[in-house]
Amino acid sequence: MTPDQPSGGQESGSGTIDVAQVIERQRMNGFVIRLVAISWIVTMFDGFDMLVLSFLAPYIRHDFGIGPVQLGQLFGCGTVGAMIGGIGFGWLGDRMGRRPTIILSVFAFGLSSMALAFAGSIETLMALRFLNGVALGGLMPLAWALNIEFVPARFRATVVTLIMMGYTLGGAIAGPLTVWVAPHWGWHSVFLLSGIVTMPLVVLLFFLLPESARFLAVKRRAPGQIARSLNAIERGLGATAATIFLASDEKPATGSQNFNLSTLFEGSLRAITPLLWLAYIGSSLAIYFKTSWGPILFEDVGFTRTEAAYIASVTSIGGAIAGLALMRFTDRMGPIAIALFPLLAVPLLLLMGLADIARPGFAVLSVLSMTMIGGAHFGMHSIAGLFYPSAIRANGAGWATSVAKIGSIAAPLLGGYLLAANLPPRQLFVLLAVAPAVCAVALMLLGRAFSARRDRAAALEANAVLT
Repeated sequence: MTPDQPSGGQESGSGTIDVAQVIERQRMNGFVIRLVAISWIVTMFDGFDMLVLSFLAPYIRHDFGIGPVQLGQLFGCGTVGAMIGGIGFGWLGDRMGRRPTIILSVFAFGLSSMALAFAGSIETLMALRFLNGVALGGLMPLAWALNIEFVPARFRATVVTLIMMGYTLGGAIAGPLTVWVAPHWGWHSVFLLSGIVTMPLVVLLFFLLPESARFLAVKRRAPGQIARSLNAIERGLGATAATIFLASDEKPATGSQNFNLSTLFEGSLRAITPLLWLAYIGSSLAIYFKTSWGPILFEDVGFTRTEAAYIASVTSIGGAIAGLALMRFTDRMGPIAIALFPLLAVPLLLLMGLADIARPGFAVLSVLSMTMIGGAHFGMHSIAGLFYPSAIRANGAGWATSVAKIGSIAAPLLGGYLLAANLPPRQLFVLLAVAPAVCAVALMLLGRAFSARRDRAAALEANAVLT
């Protein structure tokens, strides 16, 4: 080893540096902490904008005089938009890069939030909510991809879970803020406030958000940007724009390569991708039913509007706490650890729907069941981008979250039609129990596939050491 050659067999300056090695051997540092903090703030705004509509729904229903079917369609418009946004922004993220696509998404959902404040009819509101959903749907998969590509594999699920805490806080704030603002200044003011507050975030991202070093290395782009990021991660590395960067654990790709959906089904992904999608559909159906109809259903079973808003907010916080409790187990055990939460949610939901329970007991069961559902959804987010290489990670996570919108779209529409059919509100929770049951089964199968994949990787590594 020459004097100017750092540990790990990498040459500094104009030599070669393995980006994967630098990232994997790092300890927690200011660069990564700042990235996680910025991503946390971004997802907080995303969570607020995505979930605030459920708290504004009673005011919108009153102002426009609409029934449950139209209200379900309004919820569905945003979710359809988010489905398209997840695929579209995921494609842009793997083509243009994570950084510019995240900035574009934040700008778009801030602008569309302000536009929602000026909707004068339910039709205009639906159209604008669709556009708002497109912008919102693309953000989280890109944020996950960017952070996953900057942290060691042993911390990836943990970091994604921490970022999702921002999303949950945004959703939890939406309820109390609506109760405080909407009665005095109308539901329009909540959308306007959200959009105005979001815009300074675009400026913050422009100056502080880095591009993924892994992504740039795999795409063979911008060595100067890679050098700045890696030098911030590891002091004394000595990387420069003349350095050759590679990611030894991934295949190189060119920027001109076009994404093909069949790539998500190659090799071991043939089993993993469908199971991930199925688990996501079940999880999303459960979580979006709760976020869309929770406040209204709580009112229908006898709670006041204020009580309903606070119960829904508490369940969001409970889901975040459950997700935090799960994250280190997910890093060690994979998807099988997540399956416990939906399994626990099923009997709780059945009890809510079938037993004659007073309001206090119903509130407690609701918080517990939705905490399990929310914790499972956290876990789903933490593994969405883990299975895919950097060249297709944004597409992989984007497609997973977009296919999940099948459940997200079905939840508000199904709830609207069932309520319109005069089905007792409590019985809806019996039907809802099917969703976490499907999610749990898919996660258990996904866990087996994950374990087999990890065992194969360990065997290959052992053989490489022996040879």
